[in-house]
Amino acid sequence: MSQSLTPTPPASDHSTGYVRVAIPSPLRRLFDYLPPVNISAQEIGIGTRVQIPFGHRQLIGIVVSTHTETDIESDKLKSISKVLDHKPLIPRDIIELCHWAAKYYHHSFGDTLIQAIPKNLRSGKSSTSHSVRHWKLILPLEEALEALSKNAKKQRATLQYLANDSAAITEIELVEAGFSKAVLKQLANKETIQELLLTPARIHFSTIPHAIKNAPLTLNNEQSYACEAITEGLGHFKSYLLEGITGSGKTEVYLQAIAAALESGKQTLVLVPEIGLTPQTVSRFRHRFGIPVACLHSGLNDGERLQGWLEASRSTAGILIATRSGIFTPMPDLGLIIVDEEHDGSYKQQDSLRYNARDLAIYRARQVGCPIVLGSATPSLETISNARQGRYTQLYLKQRAGQSRPPVIELLDIRQQVLKDGLATSLIEQIAAHLGRGNQVMVFLNRRGYAPSMMCHDCGTVIDCPHCDAHMTIHRQPPHMHCHHCEYQTAIPWICPNCHSKKLQPSGQGTERTEQVLNNLFPHYPVLRVDRDSTRKKDAFGQILDKIQTGNPSILLGTQMLAKGHHFPNVTLVAIINADSGLFSADFRGLEKTGQLIMQVSGRAGRAHKPGHVIIQTHNPTHPSLQLLSLNDYGRFVDSLFVERKQLNLPPESYMALLRAESYNSGESEALLKGIRSMSDQISGQNTELHIRALGPIPAPMERRQGRYRWQLLIQSSSRNHLHNTVDTLVRFLEEKKLPKQLRWTIDIDPQEMS
Repeated sequence: MSQSLTPTPPASDHSTGYVRVAIPSPLRRLFDYLPPVNISAQEIGIGTRVQIPFGHRQLIGIVVSTHTETDIESDKLKSISKVLDHKPLIPRDIIELCHWAAKYYHHSFGDTLIQAIPKNLRSGKSSTSHSVRHWKLILPLEEALEALSKNAKKQRATLQYLANDSAAITEIELVEAGFSKAVLKQLANKETIQELLLTPARIHFSTIPHAIKNAPLTLNNEQSYACEAITEGLGHFKSYLLEGITGSGKTEVYLQAIAAALESGKQTLVLVPEIGLTPQTVSRFRHRFGIPVACLHSGLNDGERLQGWLEASRSTAGILIATRSGIFTPMPDLGLIIVDEEHDGSYKQQDSLRYNARDLAIYRARQVGCPIVLGSATPSLETISNARQGRYTQLYLKQRAGQSRPPVIELLDIRQQVLKDGLATSLIEQIAAHLGRGNQVMVFLNRRGYAPSMMCHDCGTVIDCPHCDAHMTIHRQPPHMHCHHCEYQTAIPWICPNCHSKKLQPSGQGTERTEQVLNNLFPHYPVLRVDRDSTRKKDAFGQILDKIQTGNPSILLGTQMLAKGHHFPNVTLVAIINADSGLFSADFRGLEKTGQLIMQVSGRAGRAHKPGHVIIQTHNPTHPSLQLLSLNDYGRFVDSLFVERKQLNLPPESYMALLRAESYNSGESEALLKGIRSMSDQISGQNTELHIRALGPIPAPMERRQGRYRWQLLIQSSSRNHLHNTVDTLVRFLEEKKLPKQLRWTIDIDPQEMS
């Protein structure tokens, strides 16, 4: 019943034809089935979902082709149980995109294809639009506001938002704009708004009048040049790198380029990092455009994701704002792709299909013949290399929008200084001064929890995770020990497991501990903490952003969630507590990521008439990279990294594949990769022109994780084709080899993390 992806000679014939189906399975094969009774294979469209018997189970598969012949004996063929769609759900261009992704990342085609549809559709649910909850203002705004107390600020803001649109607004849009479901129900109880269950109208976005409902801003010369270059590219494939310093107005360039695409009847796909897709982002797009804007991200439930997917795939929405998985969403009228913060590591999936959405976006733009814009203040070395080689057109925004100037960056040498819970005295004084002038201060610490470890003062024992080679992080809200690698949790111990001393002490600083310190130092100013723990509830992030946007003097404390994609005009001081952690990483990309993060965080300081000041606490003030970054010179910083990469033949000077093996038995993982290393050496020895180099196997930087021992082998080549040909051979060997059940292996093409 199975079929490889390569053609095979026919063995039998059937009058109604055969249907070739991709299933969600690690098996790198397609499977032939007979059509249901009274239906010919040709009547089932390519891209249609079907329910099929597979072993003792019923699976949902996707039809990828139909044939009049098969090499499988007829009596061994099974029939499709049910055709689930009246017409194809996945268009051919998405099937082709998935096929290319499966081949490039050496992954199962069926498993790749199933990721192109929302979870509800994977389980066989109907693709027909269901009723969607809407809310509508049913009283004149002034009358509705009179029914509320003056202190009901959230309810008043919700009414004013609803009053901006005469039509009913979906609950999804309201929640994404930062309004809670609880407030909506309170207003409904006061009979100021009405709940409606409506089936979304299937109206093409281009037929909606007044697509642009608010006038665009006036562009400066650099913005105008960039926008004109992008809009001139509409209608054919071209790649642009839009390198704009933080605060230079990249988003306004995006918005005006999108407006041009909409005017020509084309949709736009906007990809953003997971932590960059905030209510603030979505609200800005919806404020500008009078057409449906669909969203896809992890904060939505399954029904909401399906609705966004359907709006984009049916051209009801003219704009789709999505995180990485949005790259697989069908968009029949796609005319422009924007990848914001293209350097961000969250575009690379780290499990299952290990794809990079940025790279797939470039393939998709070429496939449909539309321009793609890669935007960043700190582009990746790979993207800069492509621009320097002429593959991308480079556009610069070197000036901050308005009259604002780049911040002054100060390296604060904390060697031999007495720190107060991780903060230098001079930094505390600066924080006090900026708050006293009525400004906001951002304190950046990229470490969640109360403290990164618990240490015994008497014997030096550190409390470790029983399943990982990692320390347990202390959390105080609620009190517990937490491993951030395997999610194991336990109570905070009070007795050392080694010497039985009671002198266990938190070691190091996390955001929870720093929050406590700042509250004690500045009791008259609110400390607003933003990290994964403080924003777990659906509306929590939006509520914190609302408090920040008031502009009242306050301290913004957080991880990189707070550092990216936000506009905080009242922040005049940014303090980076620990810049040294990324300077000496075992990962060759560690320094690049550290530099990008420092520049991104620094860019939050200062806007318009308020100058910005950045203070970086460091034990290494003479480090060459920190010196360059303190001059706001990302270009020279990147040049220094290029020199290192060239000397060591590291990407973008070469191409890489990382093979990982893991087992409860460390020896099994090591032995498997030793065999792969031997085969790789044999391949390169037989043909030295391939320039294949294998490094390892070695234990992963964190050897034991979730109780499994992990080893890795790096395959490197100066030729992408030679690398893939070699990996093809190695993968075939691995698939044919009978392995113990507990032994797993994975392949990661263009790895972004070596952990």
